Amino acid sequence: MTIKLSRSAELLRELISCRSVTPVEGGALDCLQGHLNALGFETHRVVFSDEDTPDVDNLYARLGTSTPHICFAGHTDVVPIGDEGDWSSGPFEGEVQGDTMIGRGAVDMKGGIACFLASVEQYIAANGAPSGSVSFLITGDEEGPSINGTDKLLQWAKARGEVFDACIVGEPSNPAVIGDAIKIGRRGSMSGRITVKGIQGHSAYPHLADNPVSGLMDMLDSLLGEPFDDGTDDFQPTNLEVTSVDVGNKATNVIAAQAIAAFNVRFNDKWSGDSLRAEIIRRLEEGSSKGHIRQGKNTPAKFEIEWIGRISPVFLTSDEVLVKTLSVAIEAETGNRPELSTNGGTSDARFIKDYCPVVEFGLVGKTMHQVDERVALKDLDILTAIYGKFLGSYFA
Repeated sequence: MTIKLSRSAELLRELISCRSVTPVEGGALDCLQGHLNALGFETHRVVFSDEDTPDVDNLYARLGTSTPHICFAGHTDVVPIGDEGDWSSGPFEGEVQGDTMIGRGAVDMKGGIACFLASVEQYIAANGAPSGSVSFLITGDEEGPSINGTDKLLQWAKARGEVFDACIVGEPSNPAVIGDAIKIGRRGSMSGRITVKGIQGHSAYPHLADNPVSGLMDMLDSLLGEPFDDGTDDFQPTNLEVTSVDVGNKATNVIAAQAIAAFNVRFNDKWSGDSLRAEIIRRLEEGSSKGHIRQGKNTPAKFEIEWIGRISPVFLTSDEVLVKTLSVAIEAETGNRPELSTNGGTSDARFIKDYCPVVEFGLVGKTMHQVDERVALKDLDILTAIYGKFLGSYFA
C-alpha cells in the first residue's frame, strides 16, 4: 500500500536521497535551490575555500526586499552513515516504516529544512509574498570543520548589504516531543591539548628517568578536582571533560618521554575565553608541582598546552519578539509551553548571534547521528504548522 506523504515528508525524502556527507554537496543544495527558485526567491551559490580544509558549497536565498527580515539557517551536510549493513533500510532512501521515515539527516537537519520550506510554500499560496523578507542561509559545512560555511556566508551576506532582523536555526532542539524547548543560547566551548615532557628510561630504574604519566596524573587531578562553578540562572555549570590520554608507548618496561591529554570544556557566562584559559593554566601549574603521584622530584613537571581551534563564546538571546512569537506558535499547535533552554553543544547559531537575534527550534533529536536516524511523520506536520503559524504572526 502506497502511503500518502505530506508536503514536508515529500521534500524530506528528496533531500535524504542526496548523498551530502560533509563536505560533499551531493545534490542537496541543488534540490533546495530549485524549489526556492520556483517560489520566486533570488538564490546565490557561494563556494568558500581555506588552507587545509575542503572547499564548501553554500546557498543563500531571499524573497522580498523590505523588513522585517526573518532568516532560516541550517545545513544540508550530514555525518557519515557508519556500517550501511547496520541500517534497516538504505540510509539515503527515505523509506517509511510504520509512522516514521528513516534516513541520514532525517532530524539533523534535513527534516527542519523540509518543514520550513513547506511552511513557506503554504504561506505564499495562502497570502502571497510576505510583507517583509524571508531568507534561507544554508551551508554544507556544519558537520565538518565549520570554516567554509555559515561563518563566511554571513560575512559575504553582510558585504552585499544583507541585514537580518531575526533568525531561526532548524537544529533538532527538542529532547522528547515537539514543543519541549527552544534553544535561546549556548554555553561556550574550548578545547586544548596538554603535553607533559619527561625523561625516557628503564622502568626498573625510575630514579634515572622522569615519568610524564605521573606528572600528567597530578595535573589532571588538579584540573578536575574542583568544580569550575555551580552554574548561573541561564546556564548549566561549566564542565571540563578529558577526551583522550595517550602515551604512545608499546613497551611495558620503558618509561615514555612524554604523555598527552586532550580536553574539551563547555563554559557558562561566568567565564570569558581569556579568564577560563588563565584558570586552566593555573590549575595545571598547581598540579605540576603537586607531587602526589610524581614523587621524588624537586622541580615541577614540564608541560606545554596547545589550544585547539577557535573558542566558541557563550551567548544568550533575549529578543522578546522572536522568542515570544515562536513560543506562542508552539503552544498554539502543541499545547506545550516550551522551555527556554541553553543546554547542549554548539551549533552555527554561535556565528549568527553576531548579526541578529537567533534561536534554535526543530525536530526531536533522539536519533541524530545514529544508525536508523528517523523522524515521526506527524512531527514533520507539527513542525511545519508551527513554522507556518510563526510566519503568519511575524509578518502580521
